Amino acid sequence: MMKIEFYKHNLEQSDIENVCKTLRSIFLTTGPVTAEFEKRFCEYTGLGHTVALNSCTAALHLALLALGIGPGDEVITTPMTFIATATAIMHTGAVPVFVDVEPATGLLDVRRLEQAITPRTKAVLPVHLYGNMVDMRALNAVAERHGLKIVEDCAHCIEAERDGIRPGQLSAAACYSFYATKNLTCGEGGALCTNDPALAERVNILKLHGMSKDAAARYSGKYKHWDMVLEGWKYNLSDILSALMVDQISRLDGYLEKRAAIWERYNQAFIGRPGLTVPSIHGKSARHLYTLWVAPDQRDAILHGLQDEGIGVAVNYRAIHTLTFFRERFDFRPEDFPIAHDIGNRTISLPLYPALSDSESERVVAAVLKVLGTKA
Repeated sequence: MMKIEFYKHNLEQSDIENVCKTLRSIFLTTGPVTAEFEKRFCEYTGLGHTVALNSCTAALHLALLALGIGPGDEVITTPMTFIATATAIMHTGAVPVFVDVEPATGLLDVRRLEQAITPRTKAVLPVHLYGNMVDMRALNAVAERHGLKIVEDCAHCIEAERDGIRPGQLSAAACYSFYATKNLTCGEGGALCTNDPALAERVNILKLHGMSKDAAARYSGKYKHWDMVLEGWKYNLSDILSALMVDQISRLDGYLEKRAAIWERYNQAFIGRPGLTVPSIHGKSARHLYTLWVAPDQRDAILHGLQDEGIGVAVNYRAIHTLTFFRERFDFRPEDFPIAHDIGNRTISLPLYPALSDSESERVVAAVLKVLGTKA
């Protein structure tokens, strides 16, 4: 029995040829291909500026720094996310402050937001989980009342929309991931998108050691001296990795349609089944992860049972306030954010990608129902 992988990338021959073309060119580091990717990604997101970076973590970190977040500040976020959301806040010297999540979606519960605001709160960092957007209209209203900046973690959420709002339209910046399992991928990469030209300019400097000119600017035409104007980082994205993505952008909507068909097949099989809960969706989801919530005392047995059936699985995510580092650093207890803790103990993520065939998705369904039956 062949294993069904948890994820397979969507790279096509044209993407490989673009990389080969780049390898034969002058620029391997950040140069004209990255600039072309940034242009096309702006066109797709509808935002005015894109800064390509080597990870979403870098994008979150630099967005906060560019907004002046630093030691002594607090940034509100969710414990139901990948650890980088919180550690990016800590990289600035600020403190992550968690707010519990909605029980039906796993998204940051905006109704709880104001309870967490203190005089030290400077920003909110919502996470669009599984491809589903946080209620940005409600969140923006709270942020405006309290003078807070918003930086969006859009690692799961390139294609989504909610209440007529797309990522980045009601925030200072939207931060994206192009990690190996993402809807748009180059293996390792990210981007910051914004409608604020001054923020984009500052991040462009911060991403490359704080230098006033990158390699492309220095070596185009007559040599131009550079200066170091800020303390910066090495966060730029190379042309080699950008070459993998320039043509993928035009295929994003087609890939979404394929994932939506698999999603619907899963929904028909799982919604309403005893022992299974499917998170709710509001608006247009990017359908990045298909997640089931099962009984917490059965979750690991079901995970292992699916693996025994040849199905690749993952857990996205265990609540990060329950992880050793965060418990020891901030003295968190699992019950501090009980809904996130509960979801983290119940979560199973199933294979979901355009290359997943009908027969494979049917095998996934059959395996889930078989394993769940033995564990019920």
